[in-house]
Amino acid sequence: MCSYKRPDQYTAKTLSFDIGDQWTGSALSDPLGFTAKPYKTVATKDLEEFIAKTMQQEQVKEVIVGYPITLRGTESLQTKKIVAKKEELEKAFPVLSWELWDERLTSKRAALLKKAKTKEEKLHAHSIAAAFILQSYLDYRFAQKTI
Repeated sequence: MCSYKRPDQYTAKTLSFDIGDQWTGSALSDPLGFTAKPYKTVATKDLEEFIAKTMQQEQVKEVIVGYPITLRGTESLQTKKIVAKKEELEKAFPVLSWELWDERLTSKRAALLKKAKTKEEKLHAHSIAAAFILQSYLDYRFAQKTI
């Protein structure tokens, strides 16, 4: 594995994922952790390689993974797959801190934002969903600091 110098608190970013069976959308925070923006959509099978590159290029310190629980708050087969994938990635990249975050309705919000017509737009929708997940996490974290 590559050598990785953990970024300091003022330059570190948070990375988030909306993991699917075929494609994974990603989003990045700004270094101060106020805003999230869609980043890239990658094939899920290439996720480890993508994380290795991104953690170096973007100075990532933590990863938020969308947690696809049902609207009733229960786990589905997809939930179990995502939890297993997150645990696999966590073992491969122990220097990063990892957290699951509720992703209910983020893909629907992304689809409603702009109707995807091309394959590129459909793939980008995964990253938009990841940005919704990340922004929710950042807002929560900020609220906890101000209480």
